[in-house]
This record gives sequence, structure tokens and C-alpha cells, in this order.
Amino acid sequence: MNKILIVDDEINICLLLSKFLAKNGYDTTIATSGAAAMELLAKQNFNLILCDFRLEDTDGREILKSVKAQYPSTAVIIITGYSDIKLAVELIKLGAYDYITKPLYPDEILNTINKVIEAQEMINKNENYQSASQRKNPEQKSTGSSYIVGKSAASKLLLKHIELIAPTAYSVILTGESGTGKEAVANAIHQQSNRRDKPFVAMDCGSLTKELAGSEFFGHEKGSFTGALFTKIGHFELANGGTLFLDEVGNLSYEIQAALLRTVQERKIRRIGGTKEIDLDVRIIVATNENLQQAIASGRFREDLYHRFNEFSIELPPLRNRDHDVLLFAEHFLRSTNKELNRNLETISDEAKEALLRYRWPGNIRELKNVIRRAALLSESNTLMLEAFPLEITGQSKEVSIPIEQQATETIRDARKGLKDAAQEAEYETIMRVLKEVNFNKTKAAQILNIDRKTLYNKMKSGKLS
Repeated sequence: MNKILIVDDEINICLLLSKFLAKNGYDTTIATSGAAAMELLAKQNFNLILCDFRLEDTDGREILKSVKAQYPSTAVIIITGYSDIKLAVELIKLGAYDYITKPLYPDEILNTINKVIEAQEMINKNENYQSASQRKNPEQKSTGSSYIVGKSAASKLLLKHIELIAPTAYSVILTGESGTGKEAVANAIHQQSNRRDKPFVAMDCGSLTKELAGSEFFGHEKGSFTGALFTKIGHFELANGGTLFLDEVGNLSYEIQAALLRTVQERKIRRIGGTKEIDLDVRIIVATNENLQQAIASGRFREDLYHRFNEFSIELPPLRNRDHDVLLFAEHFLRSTNKELNRNLETISDEAKEALLRYRWPGNIRELKNVIRRAALLSESNTLMLEAFPLEITGQSKEVSIPIEQQATETIRDARKGLKDAAQEAEYETIMRVLKEVNFNKTKAAQILNIDRKTLYNKMKSGKLS
């Protein structure tokens, strides 16, 4: 029987939901606080958590983060009395399956829960199918994560390093250009370690401000500073027992590096405003697309912290140095996009394959994934054709000659698009050009564009860039 955990500090709502869901065939358990919910999760497995956003000891956002870090296969639906679109978008990005506003309608709740369970059953079927396929085709190697292993010499060396370092407790530095799959490699190391049943927590250091860093790393107690309305669990505590992946670690300020060094040395943390020291058993994997040795020489990165991290290092090769792995990865992304879009694209045309092999891939695997997803969306047949790819890949010039008799019509049409659209398009082209020139190093791109990293991230998240 599918199990649901109901979390709400109003016991009457818990009882009503529990009774209703039990009548519809679900096994329910009640928790009236965030702390009680996390204790129950540590003791038993749940298919789904139905959680009120506003709780006395925390909020739904923090519950969601903790659940997704520690129990990623458990679905979460957030319930709130506040219809806030921005909040809804934030929760979905954090991993919530859905967001329901009060007043609650039984049919709506049941319909949403049924969809969650159906989706989970489909995922389980797919995983069982993939496991059976793996047994039939043992030559197709896998790292046990979302990272796809290629057949090139560079890919085989990378796999050898992953298999070598994974069983150890060594800290690891992953280097390489942006988009080469550093988080996926970190996850692969975690999945092949004896920590695989513990949390894998990824943290983007590039977007951290000095003011927020302490809270994000170490957490804080309720009331410890202005605005601390709830107790927050930091990333170190979330990853306890497992692996903490720190991406773009070279962008941390010198002050944050000092605090991080103490934690790495002492293997203890204390939440901001707290008095209790919490022992840590965390493996740390960091990633950077910068040369940390140069950063040390220029005084931007602490040498002692570097040596704490650098017990083993792996350099990820750029996609352009991985021979025909491009086609292997492209076919993998085509299969995953088929599932995402419920499509049945069977193959990539020969012309399209040749274009993929010719292209230099400055954005590496991330760029390839985006190109395949975009092309799949545009394709009308069951074959991915060359014309579905962006112009920079097809090799066609963006300069298209327009007959004189059409120019007036084109000018009027462009004007009707409005200055705002034209400005957005120009901004998009400029940002993409700069990102490619610096191999998608966001810090360098922001400096060249004369904007801060936060502004660049916001523009990338807005949908204009991905």
C-alpha cells in the first residue's frame, strides 16, 4: 500500500486528510511539526509527503529541501493558504511535485496524489527495464548515476579515475571547462562509494553572497538574526553521512574560505545562533573551471584550503576531445527527451550527425543536451533532421539576402515586434557570444558584461538563456 505523510500543525486538518485518503486506499501517517516529520522519515519510507507551507517550527520550503537532499525519491506536495505565483515557481524548482492552495478540495487533492503515484510506478518500471537491459548488454558500462560513460580514450580514463577514487574517503577536486559534467561525475563517485545510501547534496558556490554563505553552509536557529523566522538546516548538515558537492568553489570570497577551512579541519559545525556543536562525517567534492593555482598566486584562494580539498584531482576532458562520444551522448539525450516530451524520435539523420561531429562544442555536454532537446521539440518526423539544429551547428550564415521588394515589408514587420523584443534578442546574442568566448565561465562573463553574477544568473534563469 502506498504511504503518505501528512504534515500540518493543525491536527484537525491532519485528521480530516488522513481519514479521506485512507478511504481511498492510502496508508497515512500524521506529523504536526517539521521536526516530527523528519524523525518519521528517518524511520520509515513514504511515497509522498503532503506538507503545509507554514509550520510553527519551520516552513515547507525547508522541509522540501531536506527531503529532496536526503530522500530524493519521495514526492512532496506543498499546501498553503497563500496563492503566490513566485513562491509556487520557487517550490517547483526546488523539487516539489505540485503546489495546492487552500481551501482544499478533496477531488483535487486525490487527483494530484494519484498522478504522483502513477508517475512513481512508471519510473520504477523504467528502472526495472533498464536494469534488465544492462544485464543483457553488460558491455554498456554505467557509473550508477546520470553520468553517461563514453567509449573514447579520454572517457575510459575518466571512468578509471571514478572507479579508483569512489571507494575511498578522499576529498576530490574536479576541474574542466563549464558544461563537462562535473556534478554528474561527483554524483557518480558518490553512487559508487559506501555512502551511496546517504545524501548527495549539491551547492552552487558561484551565486553565494557573503551575507548568506554562513546560513547556507551551516544553517541557523530561529531568531538568530533579523529575518531568521525559522530554523534552517545548512548544506553541511543536510549532507551529513553522505557527500557534499561544492560547485564553482573558486568564486568563494576569502572570508568564506576561512570559515570553510575551520569546518573542514575540525569536522564540526555550529548553526548560526546555536550553542550545540554538530559532528560531521561528510565527503567533500569540489569543482571549478578556474585554475586554482593561479588563484592562489594572485591571493584569491587560500592555499591551505586548496590542499585540504586536493587529496585527489580529476580533469574532465572537453567534449571536442572525446571523438565520437558526441553521437553516443546525443542518442542518450534523444532517448531521455523522448520520455520528457512523450515523443518517439527514433534516430538522427546522417547529415545531422556529421554536423554534430564538426561542431566544436564550447558549452560541452550541457550545450549538446540543450541542442538535442530543442531540436526534438522542433522536429515533426520521427528523425532528428539537420534543419532542427541552431545555425552555429549547421554552419549556415545568419546573414540572409532579402530581395529588395521584400525589404520594406520586413522592416515594418520587425518594427512591429517592438523595441523591447529587439533589445531582448540583442542582449541574448551578446551574452551568448561572451559566454562562448570565455568557455561559459560565468564570473569572467559577468566581468566583461559589467554586471554582477547575480544579474547574469537571473537573466539565465529567466528563460532567455539556459
